[in-house]
Formats: sequence, structure tokens, C-alpha cells
Amino acid sequence: MSEDFNLPQGGRFDLHAIASQFPETAATMLLDTYLTDSESRSIRLFRVYQGVPAHYHTQCDEILYVLSGEGTFWIDDPATEAAFSPGHLLVFPRKAIHALPQIVGPSVIFLAIDTPRRAQDDVTFVDGPDARRPPFIAGI
Repeated sequence: MSEDFNLPQGGRFDLHAIASQFPETAATMLLDTYLTDSESRSIRLFRVYQGVPAHYHTQCDEILYVLSGEGTFWIDDPATEAAFSPGHLLVFPRKAIHALPQIVGPSVIFLAIDTPRRAQDDVTFVDGPDARRPPFIAGI
């Protein structure tokens, strides 16, 4: 991720080519790469390797477009758990508790648009720290 905003702010991105660079396994729940990064917004591509427990972001709204893969998500209430698949758009307002409890298949890839920008450390897990949980995210 670029803290000094040296990434391009516009352009054309081949999302499938970028997604093909993610490894098959990871020691973190997610791997991501920033496509653009500015104070007003960040655009990322990320791969999910396992279910993500309930959490929220304090700095931004998170908008996720499902590029590939399937799983389930919920927002605000675990009883509303629903499926996602390619072509779905998931919108998580700032501070809304959300989760991706089930990841189906080997390659769940999201295009994320965060407004304003999202720092990698902007994640608060509802159940607090857990030494058994792998780290949340790393960049490639």
C-alpha cells in the first residue's frame, strides 16, 4: 500500500490479470493490492483465503464487487447471512459490523472501493484480539 499516494489516480486496470498474481495460499485471511490510493478514496483488489469474522472499519465505507468466487456475508445481524457470487455488489457503511463467514471455492476475489481511503490497519474485530486467528491482511 502507498502511504505517500504515489499510485496512479486513474487509468485502465486488467483486474483478471492482477488477480492471477495472488498466490494459492496465504498466512493471512486476505491479500490485497492497491490500484489507486488518495485521501478521498482507495481502490483495491483482494483475495479472501478463509472466512472473515465480524468486524468493522472506522475510517471508510467499503464497497465490494465480487469478481470471482462464492461465499456468504452478513451486515449488522448474523441472522441476515446471505450468499454472494460473481456480479454481486456488497456495500458496508462505515462502522457497520459485517462478516464473510463462509468462503466457497478456492478463489474469492473482490474489487474494493473505499471512501474515503482505507488503511490496511483499519479493522476492528468485534470479538477483540485472538492469538489463534491469523493476521487479517497483507499487501502483495
